[in-house]
Amino acid sequence: MTYARRLLRLALPLAALFAATGPACAQGALSGAGGNYPVKVIRLIVANAPGGGADLVGRVVSEKLSRPLGRQIIVENRPGASGLLGSEYVAKAAPDGYTLLLGTTLTLISSPALHPNLPYKSPADFAPVSLLASTTYVLVVHPSVPARSARDLVALAKTRRGGLNYASPGPGSAAHIASEMLAAMTGTRLTHVTYRGALPGVLSVVQGETDLMFCNLLPAMPLLKSNRVRALGIASLTRSSILPDVRTLDESGLKGFDVQQYYSLVGPAGMSGEIVGRLHEEVMKNFQSPDVKSRLAADGSEVRVSTPAELEKLIVSEIAKWGRAIKQAGIKPE
Repeated sequence: MTYARRLLRLALPLAALFAATGPACAQGALSGAGGNYPVKVIRLIVANAPGGGADLVGRVVSEKLSRPLGRQIIVENRPGASGLLGSEYVAKAAPDGYTLLLGTTLTLISSPALHPNLPYKSPADFAPVSLLASTTYVLVVHPSVPARSARDLVALAKTRRGGLNYASPGPGSAAHIASEMLAAMTGTRLTHVTYRGALPGVLSVVQGETDLMFCNLLPAMPLLKSNRVRALGIASLTRSSILPDVRTLDESGLKGFDVQQYYSLVGPAGMSGEIVGRLHEEVMKNFQSPDVKSRLAADGSEVRVSTPAELEKLIVSEIAKWGRAIKQAGIKPE
């Protein structure tokens, strides 16, 4: 056998091998870039304990997006350090689209505004996909407080010796920042009383231990219906569809007052445009259905979706707004 024939005999099997493996290699490359994404289970990290608003939104995401994506989205609760542990975990994960974060106002906005030395940067360390929902806060007082409106409350705080006291789940929480924003915008004195959670906080208002609180709509609703607390204002720029007769604080003279809980879907920075696009497409198609809106409304939330760019712009603007409020109020991280 000549030397040329021996080379040909060796080359033919190799050519066949490359022909067989070439498409697989190309497919693998596309999978990594998002071309065939997803090809395995996706983990959605919720940096909160089970049972809260973030957990509910995360499980709705899992339910509504798993089927159209063709792969299961598994909710994984990683609470701890006010949501920082779960957020850091996602920020440092591989940007392959298989580890995502259910972002909240606390993890993406208020904590970055309050803590300059977090183990992650927001929004720089995340790839925004879409806003999912928002929950507004309602300003409530004990029925014995002689105020029927936000204006009345401000006047009362200015005339009462020592001012008024307010409840919150802790430093840096939305209830804390909103109360300090109210004090700064009106020149009133409000004393902070911390409780371990929103429910103990609003119950302190019910029991008359504190005068007021900015409370999530969900725990506030049964108390409002039973007249155990009184609503004086909504903390967003638009009225709540759940409490349409309650004026916003913006309508009551506190122009621009807007404090909300935002829920969003993000991944680690560096996630490919193809993966972000696929996830965003399924959110737009499947997260605005009547059943999703009904389920979230029962928790006091409203569905709100966005483009990735709109979400990033929202996070940046909210961090700046909260940063100004924190600086003006002299709030220090603990």
